[in-house]
Amino acid sequence: MQLTRSNPKGRLDSLTWAILGLGVLGAVVGFFMAMSSPPDQNQGFVARIFHMHVPTAWMAYMASFGALFYSVAYLVRRQAHFDRVAAAAVEVGLIFMALALLTGMLWARPTWGVYWDWEPRLTTTAILFAIYVGYMVVRGAIEDPELRAKAAAGVAILGAINVPISYMSVKWWRSLHQTQSIDLTTGKIMVDSAILIPMLVNLAAFTLLYIGMVRLRGIIAAREAAQEEA
Repeated sequence: MQLTRSNPKGRLDSLTWAILGLGVLGAVVGFFMAMSSPPDQNQGFVARIFHMHVPTAWMAYMASFGALFYSVAYLVRRQAHFDRVAAAAVEVGLIFMALALLTGMLWARPTWGVYWDWEPRLTTTAILFAIYVGYMVVRGAIEDPELRAKAAAGVAILGAINVPISYMSVKWWRSLHQTQSIDLTTGKIMVDSAILIPMLVNLAAFTLLYIGMVRLRGIIAAREAAQEEA
């Protein structure tokens, strides 16, 4: 996503709107598919939160790796547009992480009896959210652009290190949280096809929304930078 290099003046291009539009359309389709899916044998209709919870959590992980990629690119190349895209990835990732936490809490209440439990997956997810918030605090607290970008890159790298720990926590430690829906270490699909298909539709839709939102935020950042330089 070469957002600012290909669009240095911060113009809102048709590709960004197309990606966002497809993402919204996919999310609507995924919502109706999720609402028409059969109830879970154990959790009933409450399990439909799964279709929102899992894709938002995956997008939060994607944001971490996106921020890692562009942060490392900035440290290597020292080009401001890499820093801007990394910041956009984290800002959008914060939205999806907040949604993942909220939907997880709403799901936990009827299944576990509490909104929150300091079990491994929830704890590592909360740490990742705190790192995201810390990233934004660092960016707001440092005025020097180069120092700000370097410090933010360090926080982004720290956040990315936490992602595999969070993902594998349900295997490494005893946990209330269910195992992965799709186990990337073995390639096994752990859910029924009636649940899997709506989830994948939502995952594709949220991926498009994530890319579109990062592009949009990167374009806005490029516009702000161009105005400051003018």
